[in-house]
Amino acid sequence: MKEEPPTQRTPPASPTPSLSLQPPREDSDPPALWIFGYGSLVWRPDFAYSNSRVGFVRGYSRRFWQGDTFHRGSDKMPGRVVTLLEDHEGCTWGVAYEVRGEQISEALKYLDVREAVLGGYDTKVVTFYPQDAPDQPLRALAYVATPQNPGYLGPAPEEDIATQILACSGRSGHNLEYLLRLADFIRLCGPQAQDEHLEAIVDAVGALLPCFCPSGQTLAMA
Repeated sequence: MKEEPPTQRTPPASPTPSLSLQPPREDSDPPALWIFGYGSLVWRPDFAYSNSRVGFVRGYSRRFWQGDTFHRGSDKMPGRVVTLLEDHEGCTWGVAYEVRGEQISEALKYLDVREAVLGGYDTKVVTFYPQDAPDQPLRALAYVATPQNPGYLGPAPEEDIATQILACSGRSGHNLEYLLRLADFIRLCGPQAQDEHLEAIVDAVGALLPCFCPSGQTLAMA
């Protein structure tokens, strides 16, 4: 998923799928909307929210199949960021953010730029299972990059994806930082949060890193 948009850009209106807001918890509480993040949103949502919960969605797998020409890459050297792939056996861990009242319109306005305008993502409604209460699932909005968007790169060998990640950087920093932050989040979720695709790319990066930094210097993380 993509990250903070430049303030000078104004997003065009984009459709959001119908998602019933949760009723107020009390008479004084405004309705709520949950937003599911599985990429950079897990560590940097950059919008106001009332609550957050770690958990997972079923029926999807995370893949580094979306190109990024702004935050983690450029037009000449697109970076690799994640999207969700429909997968009957899949399970993707992330964070769901609860936005309420005025937070809803502000969050959706911000994410329309960050995810749709700059990222090429569409919106999709998913079922989110909180880690602390998986028997109480929530309906959540997720941003998913489909093959129809112009930035879509699709599958590639893990070694090729790792090479691309090591070579690319954008306005939000190096593509490697994106990969490592996401890997750190998955580790914090515990052993149940398996992501073989992510682990394979991290391993490939570890094997290739000496070729990119022969002197032992580490890549700067902007």
